[in-house]
Amino acid sequence: MIRARHVIPAFLALVAFALPVAAQTPQSEYGTLLASLKGGSTLIDYARLRLSYVDSPEYKKAKDVSKAEKAMSDALGAKNFREALKNAEIVLASEYVNMDAHFVAYVANREMGAADKAEFHRTVFRGLVDSIIHSGDGKSAEKAWAVINVHEEYVVLRALGFRPGEQSLLNKDGHAYDVMKVKNVDDGTEQTLYFNVDIPFKHYGF
Repeated sequence: MIRARHVIPAFLALVAFALPVAAQTPQSEYGTLLASLKGGSTLIDYARLRLSYVDSPEYKKAKDVSKAEKAMSDALGAKNFREALKNAEIVLASEYVNMDAHFVAYVANREMGAADKAEFHRTVFRGLVDSIIHSGDGKSAEKAWAVINVHEEYVVLRALGFRPGEQSLLNKDGHAYDVMKVKNVDDGTEQTLYFNVDIPFKHYGF
């Protein structure tokens, strides 16, 4: 018969061996960057944050937050800032690179007097937008802005003061581009801008 006094020490030894192994599970690049950002390090590489998200375990586990996205926008338009923030946080819990959610969180916190939180979300929003703008100049396929989803295109256009118009798809040299004819909301001037959509095409299976 195996005595209990021999079984218990053996069991504890196995547990002690297993715990360090579990603790050594590598964190995804996205998870590492996100932890740093949430910890207050706003000088992270926002381009890497966005690009690593779509290849991360977090992306695969992300929930559909389309209802919360609509609710936060509707609430912000109605100046129901508490409701807008609640839904923005639901979106960010699943998709922290969602620029609209950071913008809503910025405005809602600002209007409710939470200046520090407002400034944090404003900084993240600006960092995410800039990471796209700095990927090219958007004026040609060769210098197209790289996006991880089509929605990012419209956020960037709004941030730069453009109204989207006619849109077409261009395939060139093995890459896919959204070609957007846009109009400046201030002076009405028109121009054509290019977005590299290789990443969304890859993840949507086109």
